[in-house]
Order: sequence, then C-alpha cells, then structure tokens
Amino acid sequence: MKSENYILLVVNPIAGSSEKKTIIDAVKIEAIKQGYQFKLYQTTGKEDEKAIKSIIEDLKPARVIVAGGDGTISLVAQCVFETEIILGIIPAGSANGMAVNFGLPETLEEQIIIAFSDCYMKIDVLFINSQICLHIADLGINAELVKNYETSGVRGKLGYFLQSIPTLINSDSPFHFTIKTGDEIVEVSGILLAIANANKFGTGATINPRGKVNDGKFEVLVFKNLDFIEIFKTMHDQPDMSSDFVQIISTEKASIKSRKKIPFQIDGEYMGEVNEVNVSVAQEKLLMALPEKFCKLHST
Repeated sequence: MKSENYILLVVNPIAGSSEKKTIIDAVKIEAIKQGYQFKLYQTTGKEDEKAIKSIIEDLKPARVIVAGGDGTISLVAQCVFETEIILGIIPAGSANGMAVNFGLPETLEEQIIIAFSDCYMKIDVLFINSQICLHIADLGINAELVKNYETSGVRGKLGYFLQSIPTLINSDSPFHFTIKTGDEIVEVSGILLAIANANKFGTGATINPRGKVNDGKFEVLVFKNLDFIEIFKTMHDQPDMSSDFVQIISTEKASIKSRKKIPFQIDGEYMGEVNEVNVSVAQEKLLMALPEKFCKLHST
C-alpha cells in the first residue's frame, strides 16, 4: 500500500564524482513543490538493504528515487521489487550503464522531471544465483575490470580507463563455458560471457541489439575474441556483429558453468569468482520511471 505523503531519496555518497548535495537539494525542492514530505537515506555499505526496507515499510512512500551507480540502483530495486512503488533514478555513478541504456538525459533538471513523472514501464527482473539483476551481468574480462577498479584509488571513468590495459594483459582468458537452457546445451569459449536484460554497457557500446527489458527473456552473449573491427561496430545502435565474434542465445532460464572459477559482476558490482551461475526471469516486474521516448519504443 502506498502513501501519498513521502518521497524517499536513496543516495550513494561515494558513487561517481558528482556533487551529491546538489542532487539532494534539487530532489527535496521538487518533492516539496509537489506536496510531498521528503526523506533522505545515504548508503553506508553496511546493512543498507535492511535499513531501506525498514524505511519503506514505515513510511510507505509514494515513490523511491535513487541517486547512484548501477549497483546502488539494483540495491534499491531489490527493496521496492514486488511492491507498487515506482522507482526513479538519478544516474550518479562512474559508468551509469542503466541510464545510458534507458536514454536518460544528462542534465539533473531533466532527470528529476522523469523521476517524478507518470511515465513508467514494467521491466523484467533477473535473478542470478539469487541476486537481482536489472541491466547486465558478466563473467570474464569486464568483471575483472570491475574488480580491479574497485580496488584502485581512482574513481570515475578515468579509474576504469587506467585499469583497462593491465586487465587485458593479465587476463586468464579465453574461458570455456557450458550453457544449458530449456532448449539446448552449448559448449563455447570466449573472453567474456554477458547475461543481458538490456542493450548497452555504460560506455554506450550496444552489445545486445536484440534485447528488450520487458519481453520476459534475457540474452546470453559469448564474445569469442578481441576483434577491434567488431568492437567498433558496437558503437552503433543496431550493430551487425559477426557470429565469429559473438554467439547470442535468447532464453528465459539458463545454467552456465565454466571449467574454472572466473571473475563475476552484476550491474557493476563485483561478486567474486565463480564457476557456475543460474539465471531466471522473475514472474513479477519492476515499476520504473523512464523517458517517454524509451517507453514508446519498447511498448511494441
């Protein structure tokens, strides 16, 4: 049950390089302007999910808005999933893959308008080894990069750039995967296996042109090699990627195993090394405030 009284803003104070006070003040002003009371929660990295769920249960907010990177967005999505609460997002992380994928504008003013708007979509939620995933998870080189970034002292896109070359040099790829769906068993080797509910990485690269966030399916994509011509194609919205570069499997459920433990990340959060992941689409969907253009594009 929703209340008409509160807007809850969840902020990750250390995400990205943006000024969080500016975001907090702007959201608070808009909430008050629209007749809401305002509640702020800043994440600490310790029992945040429990704390956020407790606030939601107590206040029953009309809407929850999250300011942070993809990992923070996934954390808050976990807290509002299976409720009638609409989630609005203010991208404030290092890569902001979800914001790129959803076509969110770059200005804070426009982002706040969308976060408070009545334009929303019911999007798919994936569960990967019981963890929620909204955007993209992967095993291999990109997860190694996320791990190296998290242990470095440099934040933002510069931090990712500085870790990219050492990651490529020191990677143990290629990796060998066995992918089992309801229809087939596939054996394939590659440098990266992505589990994609969406289309794009935060860099803007379109790795999953077939993907739709509300079609009840996800794609398993195995990138077989570092083909820079093929990588360049991903800068387009509808890249025609060669089957020698990537193998794509669309499914509702998958079990993925590797011969050895390899780095694994979900929505920009490093999850450690694993040699098996199990993926399924949840029956319930998540309500998310999104740009009108994106909603119209994906309504068919």
